[in-house]
Amino acid sequence: MQGKLIVITAPSGAGKTTIARQLLQKFPSLSFSVSATTRPKRPDEEDGKDYFFIDQKEFHERIKRDEFAEWEEVYHGLFYGTLKSEINRIWNEGKQVLFDVDVKGAMALKKRYPQQTLTLFIKPPSVETLFNRLHQRASDPPEKIRERIAKAEQELMFEQFFDAVIVNEDLNKAMQDAETIVGDFLR
Repeated sequence: MQGKLIVITAPSGAGKTTIARQLLQKFPSLSFSVSATTRPKRPDEEDGKDYFFIDQKEFHERIKRDEFAEWEEVYHGLFYGTLKSEINRIWNEGKQVLFDVDVKGAMALKKRYPQQTLTLFIKPPSVETLFNRLHQRASDPPEKIRERIAKAEQELMFEQFFDAVIVNEDLNKAMQDAETIVGDFLR
């Protein structure tokens, strides 16, 4: 059985994870798709809940077996992807899938499932605001923040390809806008 897919994307620090969590609370029919990654697990993360943490060898074996709905080398040597089995697990539970993925992952999912996918692009009000948010988060060293900002500037060029763009200047308004758009799509 195939259901619907709601794909949220944004540059790192734009608020997509916060908005995704709000949507999961608002819509009980949604279930979060856990991505696979080769990046190291952070101390506060749980395998199978935050990500499926796998090594590069296994990731590449799964690519060869066509187990991913989408995958990408997001940063040098760090791979992320969505397992088809994760989408099917959620659909088999009678729920709709919510994704929090990068721009290229979102576009790949829309291409693979064009009729059942809603793509939302969460946009910071400015690159400067994004830099300040990443700096205040204090989870990355300065060189990683610079890498994320460079990637964000590239990602912002793709907003025109998304079904809806939400500017996250005021988080409450951005969450309300996302709820309205997703609610309409699920009806």
